[in-house]
Amino acid sequence: MAIATKGTVTIEGHEISISNPDKLLWPEAGISKIMYLEKLLQLAPYLLPYCKDRYLTTIRFPNGWSSKSFYQKNCPEPTPAFVNTAVMEGIQYVVLDSLATLIWLGNLACLEFHPSFHYVDDPLPAEWLIDIDPTLEEEPRIMQAAEIIGEVLDKLNIRSVPKTSGATGVQIYVPIQKGYSFEQLRKIGHFVGAYVVEKYPKLFTIERLKKNRGTLIYVDYLQHWYGKTLSAPYTPRARRYATVSTPLLWKEVAGRCDPREFTLLSIGERLSRVGDLIKQVPPQNLDPILRVVK
Repeated sequence: MAIATKGTVTIEGHEISISNPDKLLWPEAGISKIMYLEKLLQLAPYLLPYCKDRYLTTIRFPNGWSSKSFYQKNCPEPTPAFVNTAVMEGIQYVVLDSLATLIWLGNLACLEFHPSFHYVDDPLPAEWLIDIDPTLEEEPRIMQAAEIIGEVLDKLNIRSVPKTSGATGVQIYVPIQKGYSFEQLRKIGHFVGAYVVEKYPKLFTIERLKKNRGTLIYVDYLQHWYGKTLSAPYTPRARRYATVSTPLLWKEVAGRCDPREFTLLSIGERLSRVGDLIKQVPPQNLDPILRVVK
């Protein structure tokens, strides 16, 4: 992407001003704002489908990933005419449904994109996720934990896709058939969480309070709820290595891959090689397991 002399780019016919294109947003990785916007162009075909028609929360880092940040729920102003918004509970959220909107947000140093678990004006979940959240900042067992939960789901005839959070955790992503409620998915999540805690008490917990978890890995089935958010597949994360929340192959989990391998600098080659792994799993029928957990 080339910057015009007056500091603008044209995306989808819309002129967007670019401020401070040479500012380093990830100094350790050498990623400037203009490089970041170029990477967003590369990520857009993969990231946008998981943000479209959803309420978006972003995290902004005006001076780079390690500097002061703030959550942006209400749409930033002034708002270009091409940016769509939707109101939920009195908050006017951005609806990230176009490349132009993505680049506009990128220029505002939005380094993370967290969409709602449901579509605009729809009370039902769009997919199901279990968040595997380590208590320790460095957790060498995180891929083992993800593999165990993946095996449990597989035994329940539920196909799933692991993805790095881009931070310290892993999320298990399950495409689902339309019609299930958040309450139903929470019941299944509790069933899975309680099972792995019973079988692996030295590895897992479903204790919500972090101070009571010790060194155990938290199976967070509660985050998946109406109005809540989680890091989108393919969102960058404000971490030292410029990591990206990346769907994985189960064989990569079995090989104990390092989430820090998947970065803005490497993600393009990976996507050209493996594509969107989530799209390769059909929507799952959860009726059989729901009959059990009732």
